[in-house]
Formats: sequence, C-alpha cells, structure tokens
Amino acid sequence: MRWFGPNDPVSLMDIRQAGCTGVVSALHQIPVGEIWSVEAIKERIQIIEKDNNRYSKLKWLVVESLPVHEDIKKGLPSREYFIENYKHSLQNLAKCGIKTVCYNFMPVLDWSRTNLNYEMPDGSKALRFVWEDFAIFDLYILQRPNAEKDYEPEVRESAKIKFKQMSAEAIETLKNTALLGLPGSEEAFNLNTFQDLLDNYANIGDAELRSNLYYFVKQITPFAQNLGINLCIHPDDPPKSLLGLPRVVSTENDLTQLMQACDMPANGITFCTGSLGVRSDNDLAKMVKRFANRIHFLHLRTTKREENPLNFHEAAHLDGDVDMYEVVKAVIEEQIRRKAAGQEDSQIPMRPDHGHQMLDDLQEGITKRKTYPGYSAIGRLKGLAEIRGLQMAIERSLSE
Repeated sequence: MRWFGPNDPVSLMDIRQAGCTGVVSALHQIPVGEIWSVEAIKERIQIIEKDNNRYSKLKWLVVESLPVHEDIKKGLPSREYFIENYKHSLQNLAKCGIKTVCYNFMPVLDWSRTNLNYEMPDGSKALRFVWEDFAIFDLYILQRPNAEKDYEPEVRESAKIKFKQMSAEAIETLKNTALLGLPGSEEAFNLNTFQDLLDNYANIGDAELRSNLYYFVKQITPFAQNLGINLCIHPDDPPKSLLGLPRVVSTENDLTQLMQACDMPANGITFCTGSLGVRSDNDLAKMVKRFANRIHFLHLRTTKREENPLNFHEAAHLDGDVDMYEVVKAVIEEQIRRKAAGQEDSQIPMRPDHGHQMLDDLQEGITKRKTYPGYSAIGRLKGLAEIRGLQMAIERSLSE
C-alpha cells in the first residue's frame, strides 16, 4: 500500500495488518528538484522497517513518486541541472537497495477530480470527475483565457446555467477540489498564481511535451539501468488534455512511442488500470500482454464511465469498466514467464488504489481520520482483499 510518511493517519501497522509486505512511499518533504540524500532515504527505511523483528516484515519496495521538475517538462536550459539532481537521487536510492521508481510527466497538475465525496449506492464515498463541472472551474472560476474553444457548445451552455445556480459554498468546494496538490501534500495550488503556471506552457504543445519527455528518458534510463533501477511512468489521469495542457501518456500508442524512444528494459511503465481504463479505446488486457516486459509496477483499480462517457467515478475494484480478471490473468502469466526465465523481478509490485471511504473512515467526530482523497484505509483494504482473492483463484487455475 501507499504510505505518505509519518503524518499519514493510515499507520504502518494498518498496512501490515492488511496483509502487505511492501510499502510504496516517497520523501514528500523534499522540494521537487532537490536531491534525496542517503540519510533521508535511510531514515524513511528505518521508520518503515523498525518493527520487523517483532512483527511480520515490511519493506520499502517502490518509490512513488520521485517527481520530475517542471523545468524538465518545459525543456528549459535549467533542465540539465535538475536531470543531474534526479540521477543523484537515483544513485542514492540504489545505494539503499530501492530499485523501483515511479514518476509522471503531467504538466502542472497531477490527477484531477471534481468531487471527492461522490456517494455510491451503498453509502460509501468515491472520487468522481464530471466534465461539465471541470468546465465550470475553467470557464467561470479560473477564467482561463480562450478556454471556450476546449469545450463543446452544449457543455459551455450547461456549465453557464449550472454555475449561476451554484451556492458560494459549492463554488469554493469545486475550486479547492480542482486545485488539489500532489498526493501526500498538504497544500493546494493558489488560484491567483495558477494561471501563471499554465502560461508557462503557452508554447508547449503535444509535440514539444513528447520531445521533452523523450529527452528526459534518454538521459535518465541508461543511468538507471546501470544502477539496477527500473523506472516506471504513470499514465495521465484523466487520460485527456485539461486546461489546454497536453497529455502524452494516455493511450497504447503513447506508450509504444515512449518505449521506442529509449528501448531499454529500465524504461518502463506503472500500469494503472484506473487511469488507462477511463478511455474506452484502451484494451487493458491486450496492453498488459503487449508491454509485459516493461511493466515494473501495477496500480489495480477501476473506474466507471457514466452516461456521458467524459464523466467517470472510481468503482469498486472488481466492478467498473476494467476487466480485472483478464488483466490480472495477463499479469500472472507474465510473472510465470519471468520466473521461468530466472528474472529477479518476477513478482511485479502491485498496490490497490483509490479505495472508497466506508465504515469507520466515514465516522464523524474524534474518531474520524482525515486521509488524502482515495487513500482511506478500509476502502483500500477491501480492494486489496478482492484482488488477492482473484489472484489466488487465477494462479490455482493456471497450475492445474
């Protein structure tokens, strides 16, 4: 499971009791672009593994994420400095025995949602993205110049009507949701300065961002491979352009181009079934088989496209639009292949993602735990249990 560090209300003991042995974590306290020192890495390892002699073992197995500085994404001359810092951090991680590093290349924003408390039929709460609501934020709250061209006429009109009917509280909630910062961060973007961040990408389109991404992986992958580190890029979430910003890791073709840009095993993928599954044109089981040897990390979750296919919400892990049976089966077949080939990385690290808020995580008052949206303990535990049951059944059927 993902653990955001000592301030995470989901404890390491919670994660241990969920049946996990691996922890996914990052040094969120270090500003983006600065070097992760050996001392800081060892301190986090010590915290995660300190009770291993008394209880079942936990180990920091995956970094999520070692963030890429915006100057690298924008292709500025200063990117060389930040690429060198990135290499230094990778070197320090390798010294400490951590060999799987997740990152993303989404400009400005990480993942985006418009509702953090969407009520499901069973009373649990999920994350949701509504295209009309995002248009309201873009057109009437942010008031981004020339934003109108990015929305269909009917969406612009319905957003205008809905915005006029919204209360001040609803507008503030939508604004804060859209401006939410990186997972693990306590800070959100500031509306007054957010447009400036977007303006930095005024002359960076699809081709330019792809070029900057490919430059980065060409610089970083050979170095990582020599260290024994697997890099794994996280897909765009949602997998489409937002706020006029290009998104270049959204489809099978995007991943194909990226793998070809630096054809080395260490240039790999965080295969997130939730992000990729938002698009109906992504055949996930087929993609697992196609990119099998380049998948170094798995996020297993599913989303459900709604009546308007541009809208979606986080579904229960075995529901939604992802054929989780076929995806997990393809993953297990790849693990069997790796084991037969004698590969050290035969077991692909996996974590459940974006669990629903449910049971005690919904309780108000002194017992309520304020977790980062999508990262409550019980919802992820439910998802993990479902995935592990599916895994065991598939493994047994393949061994017969």
